[in-house]
Order: sequence, then C-alpha cells, then structure tokens
Amino acid sequence: MNVRQKILITLAVAALVNFLVLIFFGDKGYFDLSSLKTSKKQTLEENEVLVKQNISLYRKIEKLKHDPEFIEHVARKELGLVGKGQLILQRNPSDSKDIKKDE
Repeated sequence: MNVRQKILITLAVAALVNFLVLIFFGDKGYFDLSSLKTSKKQTLEENEVLVKQNISLYRKIEKLKHDPEFIEHVARKELGLVGKGQLILQRNPSDSKDIKKDE
C-alpha cells in the first residue's frame, strides 16, 4: 500500500466514524428518535384517557338532558335537594351532649 491509499482509507474511516457519531448523537439522530417515540407513546396514552373522559362526559350530558331519574339523583346528591313528601330528620346538637352526660 502506498501513502496515497493509506490517506484515502484513513479519510474514509474518519468519514464513517463521523457519520456514525452524527447518526447516534446528532440533531434528529437515534437518541432523539427514541425520545420522540417515548413522547409519542405518552401522548397517545394521555389521549386515550381524555377520549374516555370525553365519552363519559358526553353520556352524562345526555342523561342530564333526557333522564329525569338521573337529574333527580344529581339534584339530591350534589345539590342536597329533597323531594316532595319527604321528611327531613335533623339531630339537635344539644341532645347528643345530653346523651353523653347521662351515660
């Protein structure tokens, strides 16, 4: 091998090493690709959760528009409303103190 061939082989090897470094560590290289894949996977999972929440909210909206029993349930549970003819029982705080003293 003469000097010229050695120089060409050295330059070719240097270029290949340079390309390999760029492939793995460069901008838009292998490591960027793997982080983008991870980010995409996370985003898809978050999207699935949001789609399920959306469907749940859509169903709740439809029930609130058209289901009187559900509306009554929500009014009782979240708003504390009472239906017609229902009796409300309240404990007197002073009565509970008297019971403890008698015991």
